Formats: sequence, C-alpha cells, structure tokens
Amino acid sequence: MNKRAKFELRKPLVLWSLTLAVFSIFGALRTGAYMVYILMTKGLKQSVCDQSFYNGPVSKFWAYAFVLSKAPELGDTIFIILRKQKLIFLHWYHHITVLLYSWYSYKDMVAGGGWFMTMNYGVHAVMYSYYALRAAGFRVSRKFAMFITLSQITQMLMGCVINYLVFYWMQHDQCHSHFQNIFWSSLMYLSYLVLFCHFFFEAYIGKRRKTTKAE
Repeated sequence: MNKRAKFELRKPLVLWSLTLAVFSIFGALRTGAYMVYILMTKGLKQSVCDQSFYNGPVSKFWAYAFVLSKAPELGDTIFIILRKQKLIFLHWYHHITVLLYSWYSYKDMVAGGGWFMTMNYGVHAVMYSYYALRAAGFRVSRKFAMFITLSQITQMLMGCVINYLVFYWMQHDQCHSHFQNIFWSSLMYLSYLVLFCHFFFEAYIGKRRKTTKAE
C-alpha cells in the first residue's frame, strides 16, 4: 500500500468539495433563517429548547439532510487515503463521532439541535468552499485557513455553552433532553475544542516560530 503511486483525483475532489459546499451553504441559509427568526421573536431560551426545528415545514428537511450527510462526508477520508496525504487523528475522530452523535440525537429530537446543526452547516459552507478552491488550483491566503480553524474553535466553544444551557433549563423542565445525551455531547465538544486548539497551534503558531528560528 505504501509503495503504490498516489492518485491525483483533482477533478473528482473539486466536484466533491463543491457539492458539499453548495449543500452546506443552502443548509446554513435555511436553518440560519429559522434560528434567527426564533431568536428574534421568542428569545434565546426558545431557540435552545425548541423542538419544532425537527418537524417544521422547512427546517425538518434540513435537519434530516444534516444527519444523512454525515455518512457521505466520510468520503473526505477516502480522498485523503487515495491521495496519500497525512490522515490525522482529529480528522477521522471528528467525522466518526459526529456521525454517531447526530444519529443518536436525531431520534430523540433533543434540545440544542437547531444550534448544533446551523453552526455546523455554516462552518462547512466556508470550509468546503475553501477545499474546492484549493483542489481547483487557486491560491488561497493562509489567513483564510486560519479563519476556518478559528471558526471551528468558536463552534466548539458555542457547543459547550449550548450544552450548559440545555442542562440548566432541563432542570426546570423547560428543555427536552437527558443527562446521558448532554454528557456525551459535552465530552465530544470539549475534546474537539482541545484538538482544534492543538491543531491551530501546531499548524499556524508552531510553524511560524520554527520559521523565525531558522531565519
């Protein structure tokens, strides 16, 4: 396996990334519009505890599509392997755990789902657009890559905050969830936060220090 030549797969990768980018952009716009409406008309608590996100006229489609999309997103890993790129722990751990948690939470229609899905759609809209541009051969600023990682870190911080709010309001019978779900979700988001912060340091700060020392 190590001796085989790597596959370029440039055109399939462009198509793959572009498809996921367009899907994520539409998902972010549709779920984002719903969440903004709930926030503006009913407040933060309702936006966190709202279960109608799972069965609303428009949002239910994008909630279901979100859950289904986690399986084909594993295709990212296939491209990495076939192109003989470095497969880091963060990549496959993130993909697998999001897949399992999304399916696990969707069936229970737990609180916080609207926030989790909307944030993920938004970050993926930018991330897959970046991947598509890179695969197509465009030179993209390093700052754009840094922005994406910072967006992911912010998403993980927000995920921890939403979990706390769900837990707090669940104690007052105002949020539909259960301790087991909140525990696994919090553990997942905290682990992502640590891993993405470590990745940011290694990819952007650590390399800059090494370059400075070399000079």
